[in-house]
Amino acid sequence: MPEAHLVLFLIIAATIAGFAWGRLRYDVIAGLALLASVYSGIVPASAAFLGFGHPAVITVAAVLVISQGLQNGGIVGWLVRLLAPTRTSTSLQIAAGSGLTMLMSAVMNNVGALALMLPVTLRNAARARRPASLLLIPLSFASMLGGTITLIGTPPNLVVSGFRDEYVGQPFALFDFAAVGLAVSSVGLLYLSLIGWRMLPRHDASDFGTLFKNTLAPFLTEVRVPPASPFDGKQVREIEDLCDNEITIMAIIRQEGDRFYAPRGITRLRIGDELIVEGDPSVWEPLCDGRRLEPLRKDTHALKPLRSEHVVLANAVVMPNSQLEGQSVRGIRLHDNYGINLLALSRQRGPLRSRLKNVEFEVGDLLLLQGERKTLARVLDDLGCLTLSHRSAMSDGSRHSFWLSMLVFAVALAAVALDLVSAPIALVTAASVFILTRLISLQDAYNSVEWPIIVLLGALIPIGHAMTSTGAAGIIANSLIDIAGTLPLWAIVAIVMAVSMWLSDLIHNTPTAVLMAPVGASIAETLEVSVDPFLMAVAVGSASAYLTPIGHQSNTLVMGPGGYRFGDYTRVGMGLEAIILLVGVPMIMFVWPPVKTAFGP
Repeated sequence: MPEAHLVLFLIIAATIAGFAWGRLRYDVIAGLALLASVYSGIVPASAAFLGFGHPAVITVAAVLVISQGLQNGGIVGWLVRLLAPTRTSTSLQIAAGSGLTMLMSAVMNNVGALALMLPVTLRNAARARRPASLLLIPLSFASMLGGTITLIGTPPNLVVSGFRDEYVGQPFALFDFAAVGLAVSSVGLLYLSLIGWRMLPRHDASDFGTLFKNTLAPFLTEVRVPPASPFDGKQVREIEDLCDNEITIMAIIRQEGDRFYAPRGITRLRIGDELIVEGDPSVWEPLCDGRRLEPLRKDTHALKPLRSEHVVLANAVVMPNSQLEGQSVRGIRLHDNYGINLLALSRQRGPLRSRLKNVEFEVGDLLLLQGERKTLARVLDDLGCLTLSHRSAMSDGSRHSFWLSMLVFAVALAAVALDLVSAPIALVTAASVFILTRLISLQDAYNSVEWPIIVLLGALIPIGHAMTSTGAAGIIANSLIDIAGTLPLWAIVAIVMAVSMWLSDLIHNTPTAVLMAPVGASIAETLEVSVDPFLMAVAVGSASAYLTPIGHQSNTLVMGPGGYRFGDYTRVGMGLEAIILLVGVPMIMFVWPPVKTAFGP
């Protein structure tokens, strides 16, 4: 059998390739990597699932629940009012909106902070008559910058803190990241506000009138049910089934003036009904023979016939871990099961190569949907979509729930900062209080946990430990030291940070931290210096996925609404990553100097 570290290298290489490939979800790839490690003997079977009990996993789950509880409490309601006066200039608007996002993401989930601010930013952009494309990448990048400020700001910080506990017997404290994180995030925000936005395209892909015109109008027509038609009394779903669900009846207009928008599948047709039908003309035209249906006009190019007092159109983005991800309209039966219609879909990664009903949804897809006003927002929330229109930009939380949620969270942070209890205990306690005081329902608490992230962490942590036990981390560390030659310590710290950045851009910040933390610790052990600067470099580098839309969920989420291309991230991100290296490395060397030390607990 090959040496254990060679087998582990093969497993890690395959795992990184799987992450970069993107066809399988990252939690599935992590699970397969864990199984491969167990079957190959790299990870003992008895230790295979110990990662799920790791403090980092518990803390991430608790932070996700607390983030949702803070949203329910209305934490953003009074803050967003501060943004209205900042519309006077692009730089000021970015500094205010992205700065607020950065501060929130320091103490809550990055994607959660972004999701709160995305509708607000789009609304303010529209009122300022400013293209949203100038604002959304800075907003996404700010959500990641803010995560570097505290222990709970981003999963990589929790991962490296756990490794520090194993190597030196004590984890990082809540604000140990603050000095480096605040310096990096402050300079990064300054760059985004003054320089970065000028490299972005000027267009607004979140306008659903444009989205309608480009993707739906060519497939929309009006027909009528003529006298003696065999479709008299037939249900809507029967007509759609007759066309193999390749068409959708968007609206029914009765002779007496009644209108049914987004009609249910059980609605029955009548003689004289005028139908607005969406679908490929080659599918519905055979029905327009004058006996079953008769055409009225070729196309309808206005949105007005598709909405009413009770039926609205809404823009939404497919969020990470949405029920729609990987599903098609046909497969999930969006109309029959949920009472909403998909009118159009915009995806910036490339042109759609199949009919709308057959397209599988991806995270970041921008959707134009039609449904009943009273249920559409709730259904989209249940499906895991972020509504960008016809939605209040602020939570409806009461004043009482706002202050209660803030008090509970502040007490938990104080307990961690004063070292009264560990972060997992304090945050799980806060999450429990949120549930007991009904700041968040038990169902919402479970729904708020991003289970793929939990599986990812739990599956990869044993592999991270295996990098140490097999000697793989030491081999990589020695190779990096050999390459560095006689370079000073600050240069080696910079190399560790740069490699972590590169990996995070390709895969995901969490697995990058899991894989690079043992490497950083092994470098410190070889050089006989303290482990802290190298773990800090791993934490900052892992959280800095600014070159691609796939390195972090925040980047993916703004791709559709911003109408971005792959290169837009790279143009702005290269400068930001360079700034993070230039600011982060000196700050790490100053705050966490690599002093000579006896390595180990």
